[in-house]
Amino acid sequence: MIDIPWLDPERFNFPPVEQALNEPCGLLAAGGDLSLQRLIHAYKRGIFPWYEEDQPILWWCPNPRSVIFPEQLLISRSLRKVLRKKHFNVTFDRDFEGVIRACAAPRQGSDGTWITEEMIQAYCQLHEAGFAHSVEAWHEGKLAGGLYGLALGKVFFGESMFCHQSNASKVAFVHLINQLKEQNFTLIDCQVSNPHLESLGAVEIPLSEFKTLLLKSVSEDISFFH
Repeated sequence: MIDIPWLDPERFNFPPVEQALNEPCGLLAAGGDLSLQRLIHAYKRGIFPWYEEDQPILWWCPNPRSVIFPEQLLISRSLRKVLRKKHFNVTFDRDFEGVIRACAAPRQGSDGTWITEEMIQAYCQLHEAGFAHSVEAWHEGKLAGGLYGLALGKVFFGESMFCHQSNASKVAFVHLINQLKEQNFTLIDCQVSNPHLESLGAVEIPLSEFKTLLLKSVSEDISFFH
């Protein structure tokens, strides 16, 4: 049985992130709630929720951490061709709930999802409060792909993306990076590495370095689109 701290429902008492387990990588604590205040408190410390329907709320802070520095975005030759064709119309914050529900839909080869209804409602509240944002790629009036995440200070915390048409989520991501560059964001937190993110320029850095970057750049200022 895994031994991790159980959060006090009355206080935001996250343990130090250095206490996160190596196996499973990054598991830090359980319990608490998904209130706006607790989520903001967690993200500012590099902690995020990730759990399934039949589990308590689980909080994570993996080491190493997958990040993208905006100026190091990689755009392949094939993706550049797609961008030039302007096959997709890209918008911001037009359909946040539609994006998060598309991200929550079961993926090929999987019946479940970690984006529970409780998570959807919590992140919709974050969106209404100005912290969570979506990027939508449209084709012929229908959502073809997109992503969502949080913006705190000059850090964007990417949560999930979906794709109903080839390259749609990548196109949305490139538009997001361009927006973040314009507003001098310093970091995109990708949480855990995967080949899709690596193809776009994601790298892994030690948790200690990630913490230092957060301290310099994160805040509760609502800066995205402002």
